[in-house]
Amino acid sequence: MAGRTFVIGDIHGDLRALFKLLSCFPTLDPGDTLVFLGDYLDRGPSSAQVVDYLRRLPTTTPARVVTLRGNHEDAWLRVIDRGWDEFVLPPGNGCFAAYRSFVGGPPPVEGELPTPEERASMLTGSFFPTDVVTWLRSLPYWYEDEHAIYVHAGLPHGPNGFMHPSEVPAPIALLWCRDEAFFRGYRGKRVVFGHTRTEYLPPELSGYTPEDPTDLWAGPAVVGIDTGCGNGGFLTGFELPGQHVYESRD
Repeated sequence: MAGRTFVIGDIHGDLRALFKLLSCFPTLDPGDTLVFLGDYLDRGPSSAQVVDYLRRLPTTTPARVVTLRGNHEDAWLRVIDRGWDEFVLPPGNGCFAAYRSFVGGPPPVEGELPTPEERASMLTGSFFPTDVVTWLRSLPYWYEDEHAIYVHAGLPHGPNGFMHPSEVPAPIALLWCRDEAFFRGYRGKRVVFGHTRTEYLPPELSGYTPEDPTDLWAGPAVVGIDTGCGNGGFLTGFELPGQHVYESRD
């Protein structure tokens, strides 16, 4: 069956979960599309390997591959362009793990801090290969097909309601917004997003396994699929138009 779209949530450096999820998908056809919602970097142990795999994926699958930009990719580009210590230094952002994956070092253990040399390289993003930086800059902010609109974080509200991505004057908002009014009140064409872990979305509005707040979140017109991969959770995929759900967890 061609014409399907398979949307994959925030990977965050977990290559094992990505492979497990993709192995659950049915055989893909040239008419199918894989849409990745961004946040390929940080937290998990394999950021560099995830990026390498995604960059090569269009040559190994018959499906179309769309890799969107996430806020973590956007943040690293800010680091490279002008510095952003406030993003790099907090351990919860997982930047140290991304650094180690790109330079070939072991994943940091809990509580481990970078050496002064490692910290200096992290604060400038100089460890990223030039071709990877070029790829990061090429990532689009959104995608749309007949089934849905796909963005990393959601749609911002404008003077006349929630804006279509093409109308957003600063597309960076599509990567960083976290607006409860969007989760609760949007009623346009279906939007599939990541960024906000599903356990933090309004549980009473989800029509999919509401008894499990860590699972995919399905509101009236929006579907959240960031289920914490790379940070103690798992990776989720969502197929349209059939609305089948796939997970990396056993």
